[in-house]
Amino acid sequence: MNSPLTGSDRTYDILGIGFGPSNLALAIAIAEHNADLPPERRLDALFLERQPGFGWHRGMLIDDATMQVSFLKDLVTLRDPASDFSFLCFLRDRGRLVDFLNQKTLFPLRVEFHEYFEWAADRVRSLVAYGHEVTAVDPVRDDSGAVTSFEVVCGGVTYRARNLTVAVGLEPHVPPGAELSERVWHNSQLLPGVEKLLAEGKSVRRAVVLGAGQSAAESVDYLHRSFPEAEVCAVFSKYGYTPSDDSPFANRIFDPEAVDVYFTSPSEVKQSLFDYHRSTNYSVVDMELIESLYASAYREKVTGRERLRFLNVSRIREVCQRADNALDITVEYLPTGDEQTMEADLLVHATGYRPRDFTTLLGEAAKVCLRDDGDAIRVTRDHRVETAPDVTAGIYLQGGTEHTHGLTSTLLSTTAIRAGEIHRSLLARQAARSG
Repeated sequence: MNSPLTGSDRTYDILGIGFGPSNLALAIAIAEHNADLPPERRLDALFLERQPGFGWHRGMLIDDATMQVSFLKDLVTLRDPASDFSFLCFLRDRGRLVDFLNQKTLFPLRVEFHEYFEWAADRVRSLVAYGHEVTAVDPVRDDSGAVTSFEVVCGGVTYRARNLTVAVGLEPHVPPGAELSERVWHNSQLLPGVEKLLAEGKSVRRAVVLGAGQSAAESVDYLHRSFPEAEVCAVFSKYGYTPSDDSPFANRIFDPEAVDVYFTSPSEVKQSLFDYHRSTNYSVVDMELIESLYASAYREKVTGRERLRFLNVSRIREVCQRADNALDITVEYLPTGDEQTMEADLLVHATGYRPRDFTTLLGEAAKVCLRDDGDAIRVTRDHRVETAPDVTAGIYLQGGTEHTHGLTSTLLSTTAIRAGEIHRSLLARQAARSG
């Protein structure tokens, strides 16, 4: 565990809460900026992460799963193509650059991109305190009553900063009333859960996966391969998996310029853009995986041993856990209302994620944030929360801003660009304060 300097005599220029890809990208921008500057001109930064080390969706790092964004949308390239923190520089460092290029693909393995993130995080480790869970954030007022900084409490340690950057990511979402257990998981628990079952030699005769998106399809495929004797049932309310729209024109919704368009649009246009382009990211599946699953199901039908079943236009009505740890899962076929109850050894909720409520995390500091007519947090174009007039300290959001900045708020597509925008905003505020 890192132990950065603390105390009331030190005030950081920027304190990050959470250290996933978004704040990692910002840490890199700050490290590059500071590299050749004297101490008095540097941005004094620290990032706090509750995990013991860097980790990003570890539970879904399936061995053959690929990224759904180009490797050029890494932590730095769109901000600075010459940066030596790029994915290509990582490959060169690992001795795999030529081998990767020979694949002729824009989409690396997810496990390899995670390795890239770890490589980058290790290079800026002096800016990060792992094992630090934030428990309180309090505004600090000067003699005039203005909020000039925030105190961030991690257990018994307190840090002070003029600006915060909140990047706490997403949290697993499960249907109302669902309870996770040893045999009922969210898909974020998939890999460790399967590894534990295999290590303990526990049999799985039937596994059920609820959901119709990429993670659901990947979970179905992974369980089907991991338990070759088990029946795997996919339950979803659609008629079939919907292909993701990754066509060139649709992908322009992820362009940096699209954020400007979205931000300046009226609320009804924002909603239309969001609805039109949901198929680029929400409840959709890569066509290659759809075709692979269909081919597997058809192959099994031909050979007479059907282990892969798709219960479409259906929903789970009830889950009962028995004394022997088996599950009784009741599935309703929506067109007729007919129900069937199946015995299963495992249920995976591949039902997505939702933004964490950062206002709960901010506590007292959340009271200085302004809200719009719909009670959503007001955010400026440079990703800074609009605050009360007597607040000079800043709160930047990396995520949770779909209502103001569009679909890319929770995606990797503009991570590098957003880091650059926040970095420039911090520099401008530093110059205004010293000038």
